[in-house]
Amino acid sequence: MTDLTGQHALITGSSSGLGFASAQALARAGADVWLNGRTPEKLDAAVAAIRAAGGVAHALAFDVTDEATVASAFARIDAEAGRLDILVNNVGLRDRRALFDIDAAAARRMIEVNLAAPFELARRAAALMIAGGRGGRIVNISSVAGAIANPGDPIYGVTKAGLDGLTRALAAELGPHNINVNGVAPGFFNTEANAASIADPAIAQWLKSRTALARWGEPEELAPAVLFLCSPAASYITGQTLAVDGGLLAHY
Repeated sequence: MTDLTGQHALITGSSSGLGFASAQALARAGADVWLNGRTPEKLDAAVAAIRAAGGVAHALAFDVTDEATVASAFARIDAEAGRLDILVNNVGLRDRRALFDIDAAAARRMIEVNLAAPFELARRAAALMIAGGRGGRIVNISSVAGAIANPGDPIYGVTKAGLDGLTRALAAELGPHNINVNGVAPGFFNTEANAASIADPAIAQWLKSRTALARWGEPEELAPAVLFLCSPAASYITGQTLAVDGGLLAHY
């Protein structure tokens, strides 16, 4: 039910962290994975790791907000693979500044990276899926911040709530083409981007009292949810956002 043999998957922001763990899971399930990032050295190392484990992986270095390089990346996938079956929109930007501290340019940048870019990537991916006539899967990596708010960090939550809305809109739009669109909303995960927070004892104590499982999540604990939504096992699920958060949204 989770066999992806013969399918091609693009995972953005996949040279490390949650994106890399998801790429590994899809590769283990048999997919040819296209890894994306902006740092060629990190990207090549991630591709090499997947290949060393027996998977099939390709590097696609591009900025998700750069229209020209995005177009070139999709043209390469089309030329070399002749198909695209899965898109995982994982790239995200966070700027933890309060309402009156963050400037307009920084706010617009977060909206561009977290919402506008996934929209354009989904549109391009859907075009390839429709042309192939096989349908496909799109998974947007959202956040629990799209469902709940915390003072001092307003714009990030706005972009993720927008991404949840985009997930529903795309599900309605693309369902007739047999394209399922879903989201995954991570809670607190042990990644490079969260290194400073992980080292903060106060946050660790807060997690113990705020989440049902009382700990940070590991990237390998998010990847199975992504794999499930990309697989035949989720064939009748679309327009949903699945929280993988250790019980944060269910616990107070």
